[in-house]
Amino acid sequence: MSDVLRVSLIQTDIAWENKQYNLAECAAWLRGLAGRCDVAVFPEMFTTGFSMRAEELAEPTSGETITTVKSWAREYGMAIAGSFIARENGACFNRGFFIQPDGTEYYYDKRHLFRMGDEGRHFSPGQQRLVVKYKGWNIALQICYDLRFPVWNRNVNNEYDLLLFVANWPQSRAYAWRSLLVARAIENAAYVCGVNRVGEDNTAMSYRGDTLAVGMKGEILAEAEPFVPNVVAVELDLSKLRSFREKFPVWRDADTFSLDV
Repeated sequence: MSDVLRVSLIQTDIAWENKQYNLAECAAWLRGLAGRCDVAVFPEMFTTGFSMRAEELAEPTSGETITTVKSWAREYGMAIAGSFIARENGACFNRGFFIQPDGTEYYYDKRHLFRMGDEGRHFSPGQQRLVVKYKGWNIALQICYDLRFPVWNRNVNNEYDLLLFVANWPQSRAYAWRSLLVARAIENAAYVCGVNRVGEDNTAMSYRGDTLAVGMKGEILAEAEPFVPNVVAVELDLSKLRSFREKFPVWRDADTFSLDV
């Protein structure tokens, strides 16, 4: 098995609350990546935008969105990640997903709900982190506002190799987005990829994208052109990461702590 993971970070402009249109647009992006990608990543709430109409838009994991993602993963032979508005047991979640080509499915419910956007009034918070094993890699998935909370992101004993963030992060806070992605990579000795949207939504928020792939030393490996939909394709090397961790084992000196969830 190769140590190289081919990751495609898909920076889209999301049509407000229009699932069918967004699914069709995303399918077109994926068709162009078939055979050249191991993991494709879409932004947060990639079929609706960052809508608080959770009750009206939520669907189960057996619904249209995940059923479609599963068909894509199978047809194009790649894992696909992102988030959508989910419903389970009467509650709504901003739910991250990681779907493998064989149909294996993993989910992560956003832990930190964006207070300033009233997300906590419409969604329930998650309680568990997610680390997926795929092609010899350990991959963690988190969502947007989670980026601001380093304890929740702490990479204890190199639990993960790649940390993915999917987001609807406004242009007005672009500096924080870029800075925190770099910080999370450095402090956790891991690759970090952040996938953000572009365009405007119906809440008057503007998004410039700034989709990034960051190396374990904090170096920018690849980034998207701002303001326009495009794909960042990057190849990540696990052997380089392991070598760095052996030569510079800062993780061995990390503080121990327990997290009360």
